[in-house]
Amino acid sequence: MSKVKRKLTTILATDCVGFSKRMDENEELTLENLKACRSIIDPQIKEFGGRIFYTAGDSVIAEFESPVECVNAAIGFQKAINDRNNTLSEESQLDWRVGIHLDDVIIEGDNVYGNGVNIAARLETACSPGQILLSTAVQDQVNKRINFTIEDAGTKSLKNIDEAFQVYGISPSGGKISKTNALKEKDAQEAVKSYKPKLAVLPFDNMNNDEDSGYLVDGVVEDLITEFSRIRELEVLSRQSCFEFRDATSSIRDFCKKFGVDYAVSGSIRTSGKRVRISVELSDATDGNALWNNKYDRILEDIFDVQDEIVRKISIALLGEIEISSLERANRKPTENLTSYELLLRGKVLHHKFKKEACLEAIDSFNKAIQADNNNGQAYAWKACAIGQAMGRGYLEGDMQEWWNNSMQCIDKAQQLNDNDFEVHRMLAEVALSTHDFKAGERHARASFKMVPNDPRVLSVYGEILSRTGSTEKGIELLESALELDPIPMGKTNTDHRTRAVLFGYFMDRNSKMCKELINNLQDIDFKSWLVTAKICDDEEIEYTSEVWFTENKDHFKEMDWEMEIDRFHLNNEGLQKSLVGFVESLFN
Repeated sequence: MSKVKRKLTTILATDCVGFSKRMDENEELTLENLKACRSIIDPQIKEFGGRIFYTAGDSVIAEFESPVECVNAAIGFQKAINDRNNTLSEESQLDWRVGIHLDDVIIEGDNVYGNGVNIAARLETACSPGQILLSTAVQDQVNKRINFTIEDAGTKSLKNIDEAFQVYGISPSGGKISKTNALKEKDAQEAVKSYKPKLAVLPFDNMNNDEDSGYLVDGVVEDLITEFSRIRELEVLSRQSCFEFRDATSSIRDFCKKFGVDYAVSGSIRTSGKRVRISVELSDATDGNALWNNKYDRILEDIFDVQDEIVRKISIALLGEIEISSLERANRKPTENLTSYELLLRGKVLHHKFKKEACLEAIDSFNKAIQADNNNGQAYAWKACAIGQAMGRGYLEGDMQEWWNNSMQCIDKAQQLNDNDFEVHRMLAEVALSTHDFKAGERHARASFKMVPNDPRVLSVYGEILSRTGSTEKGIELLESALELDPIPMGKTNTDHRTRAVLFGYFMDRNSKMCKELINNLQDIDFKSWLVTAKICDDEEIEYTSEVWFTENKDHFKEMDWEMEIDRFHLNNEGLQKSLVGFVESLFN
């Protein structure tokens, strides 16, 4: 075996911001501007003694013998690109990010390998457009040797890097160095220690292009999202957020950047009679490179086995050959009856449309799934969920108590058939919260969370209950995770629903600063958020009566039935409930 060649070198990684989206919008113009930028970048690198050893057009990685020369090259081309942007229309402007690191690397031919290259690339992705991020190793060498101010940019945790980094920033255009991603050292170390790859399962292509096949395709993808959500070692983007990609105009890479996704699963499904072909691919969201792919030609009855294999193979690709108990699915098949399964999937897709006609069709589809297999526990659970949606949105006619009883009977039946169904425990937790049975609610929410720790609906109800039962810190953590994984839940149009839940958690934690910050993030301020923010400010003698969020909404809430609305806060504290009633009366009387 030949001896490995190594050397100490400075690595520069730079990338064009939003390149894929620009290409989608105007391919010819973007390529023209890319060439113009490269005509600036490449000569600057060469002038300062650098050598480009990797390029993908919109990204460049180069090495330099001198850290000082490397930084000067980056400053030079960032200034020149900024000057160029100032003379152009917005659609012709391209911004670049730069990461620089000094490390011992492996040399093989003209290529450079090693952790030093990875760190430079991760620094680049953490950098703001038009700026430069340096590792401590580089800052130590260039400080006081360049004619630009180097600013402390905090401690950052970098993806797939097993340590936290103190980083430094340079802004050639004169902008302020962002510390948005900066962490306190202790927090950064914890963040790295607890790092989990974030996965998005994007909607598969329906190669049949017909509605009936569409139900199967979307249903299979939803099942995959659920199965991945069972794995504690992963973070999984919610179904709602994943399915946004269907209507997105951006590339997979840009879509994943929007949600902070590390890896994406995509694919296609074609059916022919009782046969199905599933093509699936796992790709790195950072560079778009395929990490794993496969095709399955099976009979439809084997669909569960195919799902199992996809989950296992992708999990191994991301996490390695480790023991993951959540991959055991023996008791989670909803039914052996294919007709019942297809009707279940059809009902779920209809349920997610949040329209009256679709919701009523969903209930009918679940009924038919139950008729085809009376032991399909998931069909009962989802029927209960659909009835709940229909009651909440006023879709139903007749005796509402009878509908409610029907829903409860479905949940009970689902639990009898499979007490290990996380959906059942999630729904029981929701019911318990609404009836103020917090002990039962916490028990069911904990059971659901143990089974599927990445489902935002589970995180939300568990967080809501914990924030009311004294475990506010853990509750807020879960609510913030739900907001991150599922910022706009199904049936909603913005982030208000999740943000309001987090705000209430901070109210229960007596954190006025966060309450005030979050209420200003709401697009539509609701009575609960308005009242509790005012209450905590009043309790802590913080001026709030002149704040816009308070004054612009006060008249709107004046004629409300305050006691009824406060009862809907589902408080586990009679004294606090009375205090809120008394406070709101004092505001309007």
